[in-house]
Formats: sequence, C-alpha cells, structure tokens
Amino acid sequence: MPLCLHFTADSRLPIDFTRVGPEQTRRQSLAEIERTKIFCGNRQLPLAELFSVSGGPADGEIHLAGDLASVHGIGARMTEGSIRVEGNAGRHLGAEMRGGRIEVSGNAGDWLGTEMHSGQIRVRGNAADHAAAAYPGSPRGMTGGELLIDGDAGAHLGNAMRRGLVAVGGSAGDGVGARMIAGTILVGGRCGRRVGAGMRRGTIALMAQAGETPAPQSLLPTFVGANRWNPQFMRLLLVHLHRGGFPGAETWIESAYDIFHGDQINLGKGEILLRA
Repeated sequence: MPLCLHFTADSRLPIDFTRVGPEQTRRQSLAEIERTKIFCGNRQLPLAELFSVSGGPADGEIHLAGDLASVHGIGARMTEGSIRVEGNAGRHLGAEMRGGRIEVSGNAGDWLGTEMHSGQIRVRGNAADHAAAAYPGSPRGMTGGELLIDGDAGAHLGNAMRRGLVAVGGSAGDGVGARMIAGTILVGGRCGRRVGAGMRRGTIALMAQAGETPAPQSLLPTFVGANRWNPQFMRLLLVHLHRGGFPGAETWIESAYDIFHGDQINLGKGEILLRA
C-alpha cells in the first residue's frame, strides 16, 4: 500500500516539498511523517497541517493528490522509490533526482527535471520553461535518465544537457537544446527559434511533418546539411518509446531524416534530424 498524501490546505503560498521523499518516508511511521516540518511561505509547519496522511510508507511509494501547483520540489534529489502526482505539480519537480520514478497526471511547472542524473519522469500534460536544463551559473543540465512529456514544453528545454533522453509529444518553445553537450532530445510538434544554438554534441530530432517543423532554411546558418538517413538508433529509441505508450512514437518508427551538423560556432559535432 502506498503512502497517500492529499493536499487539504486552502493556501496559495509556495510550499517546499524537498524534505519529503520515498527514501525518508519509508523509514518513518505515519505519526513521524505527519510531524515532518516543511516550509509554507516563510513558516515551517507540520506536514499534517497541509496534507491528510494515510496508507503505508514502507514500500517506497508516495501518491500525492489535490491542487499541487503551489507545491514545489516534489521528488527533488530523490534516489529511490516512486511518486505519483494526481493533478498539476509545481516548480522543480524531480530536480537533481538520482533514481526512482515520478509520474504526473497533469502539468508541471518550471525547472522540471533540472540537472537530473538518473531515474524517469513522466508528465502526462504540459511542462513549463527550463525542463532538463541547467540552473543559472551551472555548466551542465540533465546528466542522465529519461524525461518524457506527453504534451507541450516551454522555452530552454534541455539547455546545457549532458546526457539522457528528453521526449516531448507536443511542441516546444525557443532554445531547444541550446548549449547542449550530449544526449538526445525529441520533439513531436513545432519548435521555437534557435534550435540547438551553441550545441557541441548530441542529437535533436524534430518529428513534425514538413511545414510544421522548421524548414532547413529556418535553422541557424551555422548548421550544415549532410544527407538523408534512417539511423538505426532512432528506430530503437522510438520502439522503446512506443512500448512505453508515448504518443506518436509508433507512427515515427520507420521515418527517414534530413541531417544537419552543428553548431559550427562551437565544437560542431551535434546533429539536428528533421523527419522527411
């Protein structure tokens, strides 16, 4: 039986949830969990003043429910177990996580999966800005794991990403894969401007049909066209996503791609794949 936390507070103050995760709660009794202090605004309150607590914590599963848009840091720095969020979630969900799995049935706020190292995050709705990105002043963003967003993503997706997989079923904002060091980003819909700006290595695959995805001439001029190709690694990746129920993956499996190398103002060993 999972640990069930239902948000009951009538408050729009930001709530810091970073001290509550499977690695902490599985070693505590329900009474100890209820007494855990978390910040609500600038005050520390017992968890039980904000959430109703039930279920069993020993199996390392946490189910969260309620309007959680003001609850920030869910699953941040988690190393094990699983968290399921029924509804929307606030900022910094899964930031710097090192293991486990998080699933969100609604939308997620800014800084989703920022600098995550391992594990999997699945968001069934949309994500805001800076998903899988680097915090200001940090040299690298996401360094491992999987971040799967069924809907749309905001700007600066995968900024300074180092390793791992990011897949977006819908559209994404400006700066997808900017300063990317390595890893793979897949976007199913439209993209904003400056795709791959300053990227060194890695792969950005844009899956929308011609006329929806950027035309070759709309890419930065520092990307050089190569050839049309059906790389085996993309087929394997899309089969993996399809088996996980990712939207659109089944229809993309046999695709060919026009390949562009860049960014030539940097190391220039990255690639943008435009589905033909």
